[in-house]
Amino acid sequence: QVQLVESGGGLVQAGGSLRLSCGISGRSFRWYAVGWFRQPPGKKREFVQAITWAGIDVYGLDSVRGRFTLSTDGAKNTVRLRINFLEPEDAAVYSCAAIGGNGVGIRESDYNYWGQGTQVTVSS
Repeated sequence: QVQLVESGGGLVQAGGSLRLSCGISGRSFRWYAVGWFRQPPGKKREFVQAITWAGIDVYGLDSVRGRFTLSTDGAKNTVRLRINFLEPEDAAVYSCAAIGGNGVGIRESDYNYWGQGTQVTVSS
């Protein structure tokens, strides 16, 4: 059974940094891409950024370019989202999702497995 578990959310002051982690487990599971989505209060969930197993980044929101960075550990069991220069507009529930097959996408329906999400709150 494939499981994704996010961690690292919390309350951060605007201008600060945060690192979110997505722990991936599952016997013999080899993901093709892991994406991060976020859902701000009262809004729809939106695609933020994804990374492929080969380390290729797929960018979503222009507003996060240069501030958000994805990385993986050597074993590919964890995908981390580093957020710098947090803005109040970054406040949201952040969720990671994985594609088990081939291809990478920016739609929720492209992803097979999802975590529960972690809350990021930004104080101004």
